[in-house]
Amino acid sequence: MDQHIDRDMRCVLDPSRPITPQLHHFLRDRIIRNVLRPGDRLSEAEIARSCEVSRQPVREAFIKLSEQGLLSIRPQRGTIVTTIAFSTVLDARFVREAIEADIVRLLARRPADAALIARLRAQIERQRAVAGTAPRDFIQLDEQFHRTLAEAAGKSGAWTLMEGLKSQMDRVRFLALGRFPVDKLIAQHEAIVEGIARGDVSAADAATRAHLREILNDLPTIMADNPGFFDGAWADTDTDTDNETTGGDPI
Repeated sequence: MDQHIDRDMRCVLDPSRPITPQLHHFLRDRIIRNVLRPGDRLSEAEIARSCEVSRQPVREAFIKLSEQGLLSIRPQRGTIVTTIAFSTVLDARFVREAIEADIVRLLARRPADAALIARLRAQIERQRAVAGTAPRDFIQLDEQFHRTLAEAAGKSGAWTLMEGLKSQMDRVRFLALGRFPVDKLIAQHEAIVEGIARGDVSAADAATRAHLREILNDLPTIMADNPGFFDGAWADTDTDTDNETTGGDPI
C-alpha cells in the first residue's frame, strides 16, 4: 500500500517540553499499533501543520524512526512506513531475553523487597482484570510490569535501550492481539515474581526466558495472516528456539 495517508494524525504537544521526542513518541505509537501501515507515505509538511510545529522537529523524528527501522526516508520519493523486518524481530527478542534475564537474576539475588513484590502482584491483578476484554490494555500493563522490574534493578537505561530495539517486535504484538495467550502470560509473570520473592534465581531466570520466547510460538501464523506487513525474508527462516542460545551463566 504505497499511498499518501491522513489517518489519525492530529496530535497535541506540550510546548513546555522538547518537541522532537514527543513527535517521535506520537509517530512510533501509531506505527507500532498499526494505525500507520507498511507502505503508508508520511508528509513532513502535513504532520508539521497538523501538530502545529515547524518542519525541523518532524524531520528529526523521522530520522530517529528511520534509525529504528520504522520509516524509510527516500530522497525525492518521500518517507514511507517500512514492512516488519523478520530478522530484526528475532534479534530484538534475543537481546531482550538476555537483558531481562539478567535483570531478574539481579533482583532475585537481593534480599526480598516486600514493597516491590506487592507492587508487582498488584500489577498482575490489574492484568487479570483486563485479560478477557481489553488486549490493548493488557499490552500496556505488560510494558509497565517489565519496566518496573528494570527500574527496581536500577536498569532504567537498559529498558530505554530496549524500547528502541524492540519496535518491530511490538508491531508483531499488536498484530497478534486476538491470539494472545493472556492467561499463560499472566501465569509466567506470576512465576517471575515468585522466583524473585523466594530468591530463587534459577526459577526467576527460567520463567523470564520462557515468557519472552512465547511470541515465537505464533509468529509463523501471524506472518501468514498478515503477509503485507512483513519483508520477504521470513519464509526461509527457521524460528525454532532450540537453535537459540539460552544464555545466562549456571546458577
